[in-house]
Amino acid sequence: MKAFATLLDTLVYTTSRNRKLDLIADYLRETPDPDRGWALAALTGELDFPAVKSSTIRNLMKERVDPVLWTLSRDFVGDTAETASLMWPEAQGATPEPDDTLTVSRVVETLSSLTRASAPRELPRLLDRLDVNGRFALIKLATGGMRIGISARLAKTAFARAFDVAVEEVEEYWHALSPPYAELFHWAAEGGDPPDVAHMPRFRPFMLAHPLEETVVDLADYAAEWKWDGIRVQLVRVTKDGVPATRLYSRSGDDISASFPEMLDALPMDAVLDGELLVRGETQGGAEGGAASFNALQQRLGRKTVSKKLLAEAPAFVRLYDALLLEGRDLRDLPWTERRTRLEALMERLPDERFDLSQVVEARDFEHLAEIRETARDEAIEGLMLKRRDSAYLAGRKVGLWYKWKRDPLLIDCVLMYAQRGSGKRSSFYSDYTFGCWDGDPDEGADLLPVGKAYSGFTDAELKKLDRHVRQNTVNRFGPVRETNRSLVFEVAFDSVHSSKRHKSGLAMRFPRIHRIRWDKPVHEADRIEALRALIRD
Repeated sequence: MKAFATLLDTLVYTTSRNRKLDLIADYLRETPDPDRGWALAALTGELDFPAVKSSTIRNLMKERVDPVLWTLSRDFVGDTAETASLMWPEAQGATPEPDDTLTVSRVVETLSSLTRASAPRELPRLLDRLDVNGRFALIKLATGGMRIGISARLAKTAFARAFDVAVEEVEEYWHALSPPYAELFHWAAEGGDPPDVAHMPRFRPFMLAHPLEETVVDLADYAAEWKWDGIRVQLVRVTKDGVPATRLYSRSGDDISASFPEMLDALPMDAVLDGELLVRGETQGGAEGGAASFNALQQRLGRKTVSKKLLAEAPAFVRLYDALLLEGRDLRDLPWTERRTRLEALMERLPDERFDLSQVVEARDFEHLAEIRETARDEAIEGLMLKRRDSAYLAGRKVGLWYKWKRDPLLIDCVLMYAQRGSGKRSSFYSDYTFGCWDGDPDEGADLLPVGKAYSGFTDAELKKLDRHVRQNTVNRFGPVRETNRSLVFEVAFDSVHSSKRHKSGLAMRFPRIHRIRWDKPVHEADRIEALRALIRD
């Protein structure tokens, strides 16, 4: 446990990506099984201990230190694990365990055995046996909220670097295996046989696109498709011993099959297909487009069970983009044009109610395509995808192969209403901003109603200036949140707006971010709710 705690502590203070990779790689090489496997699972967010939540830690702390002091300290530090590890009272007569006694594996075993009732009793016993760094590591491990600047992709890349294997190969096996990844380490670290995952309905890494930005492409080399506003999914079917197994995966490799059970019997052959998960409707592309808004799809996301009523009201389907594998043949090395031909031929064998094909957008040249793209807003479509016709299907973002050309964002002027402290490096700044629009004429007494929240789109210098504004213009405090005197206008960029029963304004923005800080603009000139409501395409 000490080595893992040292790793986390060092990673927190390391900004260099290469240095982070080296630190994790060294740990994975030097640490024995199964500790290194459990540590890798923790770094990639693959561990879950239902009995231990952040609230568990907060309650334990409030029993041991002044609750007001704890709350103030947590708000200032911005990280529960760091605050608790520093403030945890040293047990009388307690001495840290020898390095080889309290291992990561033992900690994982203990945490896995906890219940909501036993956690408040057993967790302090572990914390009492550790020093500050050990407590920090334990709490991060237990709650699953690492927040130390390590993505799952970076951790897998470090694994690949540690044992001189390709990260693409690691990704191929990863989603079919479970912590502590004994088969993965046996293959990569010991030169053993690759994990046997051939007959598992496993996820393959998606091919991704770079933003087009200022690039101009030749349509003789690139094909264009609409970029539909759903969620990117991969549908996988594998048959073993005559029994088919089908899974639906999100872009991050999460199994979302339970939320969309109607898709599990839809694929009549073994295949791995890439597409956009949508629900039936006429918002995107009108009647011909056949897809509802993302807001409609969102009602289906995250559900462990789906009612018959919801299945009928929001039936799901996949708009297919690509075919990775088909009836035992891996198509990923083929050029896009050939994969597309095979996908088009496949459509005749797929049920229309569950699948359709993302159509190629025909244009005379790039300038004509730009004109077509301008219609995306009216059709409630995200934009365009540009795919090099000779491109193989390669995991990750590869320069020059695929581009995404999203429609320009919508802009609206809003008034800053509330500000909240950030987390991590932003814990000392008010960096999360809630803003609103007028529900009528402000000169006639109209009120501001919250319409969104954003915490990106500004520079570090602007953050310092905004933080100063919040502190100097606070009229109320609610824990880590401050209400301002509503004297500052933000120009907010967002992708779309939808009706929402969860918000007082009746509206919810999608992907709001600060576009400009309008220090010069009077607040009564900010936009009204009606301006936002007019943009709804639900």
